[in-house]
Amino acid sequence: MRAMNTTTQPPLTPRVNSAGYTLGEEIANAITSGIGTALSIAGLVVMVVYATLLGNVWHVVSVTIFGIALILSHLSSTLYHAVHPPRAKSVLKVFDHLAIYVLIAGTYTPFTLVNLRGVWGWTLFTLIWALAVGGVLIKLTRLNNVKYLSTAFYVAMGWTVVLVIGPVIENVAMGGVWLLLAGGISYTVGVLFYAWNSMPYNHAIWHLFVIGGSVFHFFAVLFYVIPLAPSAAALLG
Repeated sequence: MRAMNTTTQPPLTPRVNSAGYTLGEEIANAITSGIGTALSIAGLVVMVVYATLLGNVWHVVSVTIFGIALILSHLSSTLYHAVHPPRAKSVLKVFDHLAIYVLIAGTYTPFTLVNLRGVWGWTLFTLIWALAVGGVLIKLTRLNNVKYLSTAFYVAMGWTVVLVIGPVIENVAMGGVWLLLAGGISYTVGVLFYAWNSMPYNHAIWHLFVIGGSVFHFFAVLFYVIPLAPSAAALLG
């Protein structure tokens, strides 16, 4: 009579990589980030062309910073999710998170250097990039071990604009303000999915909200920072 096999088999787990994502989730993460990267590259080209044709050096420099920040953020995320070896993945994860600080500061840059300028513009520009540097230092030190500290820092940086909302409303047309607000809301709602670790494909959903926020802010810059044709800007108010 055949002996019964009493060996306990380890429970199967759908998590297949060092980041804790299933293969399907990681593919979705890489694809969504890749879409964001492609859109960011196209967006940079469009902004630089229009800034060169219709603006001045401030427009060109500021939209270039914004565009590069978009590319760095989405590209670092794409590489992080596309690479499998644990050691490389852990390094790319750090760059992925650091790029978020650059993206937030880069998004502020066109509005601070073009629309606001002056005391308010330079003050906000200095503050937001100082916060970005602070965020990078947090990420590279033991403070990074504090759960959700970096996420809270991202959100706080993103909504720093409320400190100067008066000057922003005075110097940015309402259509631009609404686009900025829509982008901020998209990023913030996305954070909820980012933190919802028990939800399948939560990270890919987070990426979609990030892309949405990036698109809103891209059009805010295109229509309300670059002196694009008034008829085009009028479409958004």
